[in-house]
Amino acid sequence: MTLLEQRDAPAGRRPASPAASSAPAWLRDLLFGARFAVSGGREGWTRTLLTAVGVGLGVALLLGAASAPTLMAGRHERATDRLADGKYFSGNAERSDSTLLWQYTGTEFRDRSMEGRLVKPDGAHPVLPPGVSAIPAPGELVVSPALRDLLGSSEGALLRERLNGRIIGTIGKAGLVSPGEFYYYAGSDTLSVEKDAQRTAVFGSPGPAEDDPMDPALIALIALICVVLLTPIAIFISTAVRFGGDQRDRRLAALRLIGADARSVRRIAAGESMCGSVLGVVIGAGIFLGLRRLSGSVELLGLSAFPGDLTPVPALAALILCAVPVCAVAVTLLSLRSVAIEPLGVVRNAVARRRKLWWRVLLPVAGAVVLLTQGRMNGPEASVRPVAIVTGATLLLFGLVTLLPWLVEAVVSRLRGGPVPWQLAVRRLQLTSSGAARAISGITVAVAGAIALQLLFGAMNGDFTTMTNQDPHRAQMNASIRVANGTLAQEMINKFRATKGVTGVIGTIENSVSAPGPKPVEERPNSRLVMGTCTTLRELATLDRCEDGDTFLVRSGDEEVDQGITETVRPGRPLDLTSWEAYEKPDMKQDLWTVPKDIRTATARTDPGGDRHEGIFVTPSALDVTRLPGAETTAMLQVDPSVPDAEEYVRNTAAAIDPGMNVMTFRNTVRDRDYASIQTGLQLGATLTMVLIAVSMLVTMLEQLRERRKLLAALAAFGTRRSAIAWSVLWQTTIPVVLGLALAVVGGLGLGAVMARLVGDTVQDWFVFLPLTAVGGGLVLAVTLLSLPPLWRMMRPDGLRTE
Repeated sequence: MTLLEQRDAPAGRRPASPAASSAPAWLRDLLFGARFAVSGGREGWTRTLLTAVGVGLGVALLLGAASAPTLMAGRHERATDRLADGKYFSGNAERSDSTLLWQYTGTEFRDRSMEGRLVKPDGAHPVLPPGVSAIPAPGELVVSPALRDLLGSSEGALLRERLNGRIIGTIGKAGLVSPGEFYYYAGSDTLSVEKDAQRTAVFGSPGPAEDDPMDPALIALIALICVVLLTPIAIFISTAVRFGGDQRDRRLAALRLIGADARSVRRIAAGESMCGSVLGVVIGAGIFLGLRRLSGSVELLGLSAFPGDLTPVPALAALILCAVPVCAVAVTLLSLRSVAIEPLGVVRNAVARRRKLWWRVLLPVAGAVVLLTQGRMNGPEASVRPVAIVTGATLLLFGLVTLLPWLVEAVVSRLRGGPVPWQLAVRRLQLTSSGAARAISGITVAVAGAIALQLLFGAMNGDFTTMTNQDPHRAQMNASIRVANGTLAQEMINKFRATKGVTGVIGTIENSVSAPGPKPVEERPNSRLVMGTCTTLRELATLDRCEDGDTFLVRSGDEEVDQGITETVRPGRPLDLTSWEAYEKPDMKQDLWTVPKDIRTATARTDPGGDRHEGIFVTPSALDVTRLPGAETTAMLQVDPSVPDAEEYVRNTAAAIDPGMNVMTFRNTVRDRDYASIQTGLQLGATLTMVLIAVSMLVTMLEQLRERRKLLAALAAFGTRRSAIAWSVLWQTTIPVVLGLALAVVGGLGLGAVMARLVGDTVQDWFVFLPLTAVGGGLVLAVTLLSLPPLWRMMRPDGLRTE
């Protein structure tokens, strides 16, 4: 009740208590606050727009995060729909007019992975893969739009030599995981079941596909990533709704002067914040929808998405759209609890009481306790509780936010003396350290979360990275195929030797051999025959000397395997060269070859691909290569790294020999696919979060400068050097940032160590925080430099003008 209402109230009647206020009074106060947000001329609109833009950026990113389940479900469904006969192929279908022969073929082009299928219809009405309107004939291609654009560009000229068919169509959305995917179907007239092709009558899983359960450690990692990426957004939104706090307090004091009570002004302030946040929700939804339309044509970190896949889960979208205004009101009311707004002023401008430390420490301690009580998440019966991980990590990170204002206040209160810019900055921080702490709280949490994730990734790396035993120093690439006979196999090796950029070929022609006899071939003692030059054989076995025409009996060191070799290969005795596969042909007879009596023994060694070969080794002059039907040829290639696109020339040669040839690059390690996908998603999310933080810090700094423009103009008018004022602004940012980054290092290392313990690993590198803190500091420096031009304008004399 106002003072006038109290004066006119009947005698003996007590004024109604604030708790007895009617619902329309609440609504009137909220609408009055909303009117303040959209009125008041340029000042009011500027303040509201700053709040709305800040909230909108956070809402847009939250809506993107709420679209992740839909995005993943859509990608998984389309990937499953284009699989032949379901996720797990169980056998070839019976040939019919609608069946289709297919064979997987994949390639790479300048570190871009491409997948495809060789296809051949069995009849006139073959089953069609999703997104394909017609099966390509031999020499024809159906490609994805991204691959079509690449093949048509100058950059794809070298790839065009490999995929040189005529493009007759493009794959629709139903057959692609993402719009930027490189995928193709190539017609072939050489496919057959005998040559490892498969026959299908249907595409897509006939029933619900069952995914392999994800490792509990990866689930824990995903839960931590969600907390790390979303917590800075929540903090920024809570900061954005407090823009213009000082001016708002002065307006509320004026309302108190004309008779509004304390609860009314709080409701008015809540209405003002709610209006700005609702406008921010609208702006955020607009930003999200705009970026959603561009998602199909933009690729970020190798990832792209169809606009239809970026659809927020309805329940999450509703929660975001409703929770943001509610949180804005709650933050405003909470911030006003410690403020006494009186008709003659606001107590916030006086010296505040020192902040208490004890309750601020409880939050991170409680978070650590929640995480430490979960038990280890490794072993065969490990389980993970994502809710507990999210709760513990959130408490720990929000604990850093509550500790930061106390730390800034405790440090700046002890600073004395120094140059003029330093004194201006220190005095400003001593008077209003809360605003400075709020401004850098987002970067503090982001850096702390990034440190924790890097620590956890480093600890888990060994669990999800497998050593291949391959040696890229001895050979860099590998090409293998089962060819019709040994002559073609030798031609394949010769073509690779003539390829541009290839400096050496470790080429082997392998054939299964067996001891002759009346029994079926599968019941006889058998072994492997390997043909190669002396240079090649030295890469596969330890030889004392070698000349063309020599033969070797190579033992592996395994007693059981060596016994089979001894039973099969006997000096001076015949050996059946006909492979198991050749015996499947009708009227196939034994082809006997006598093992030389002077055959020498040797010991196998690991080849560049990490495999060991044993059996009988022969040089080209020792055996006619045409006597090896169904030989399997492998070429391990030594590539000159100084030749541009040397690997692409190798892949082009392989495609010219046979489009179905398997070509791979030797690597020391192979990373788990789920682990690699999570890491890629983290990079994308971290990039977007850092961009949001940079923009939010810039908006926050501009808002703070705008509130102090009269003070800045007054300092300049009284003769303070502009350079001194600029340096003071820099110091006002630097001091809280240094303290925030120090707190982030401690909190991030603690959270990372606790999470590493949960997944049963140990921290590998305690200094991962060094580059992350450098990035955080550089980001703050860049934002500060961007704020200097507006600062220069605010120091002009016209900044003293008032209305």
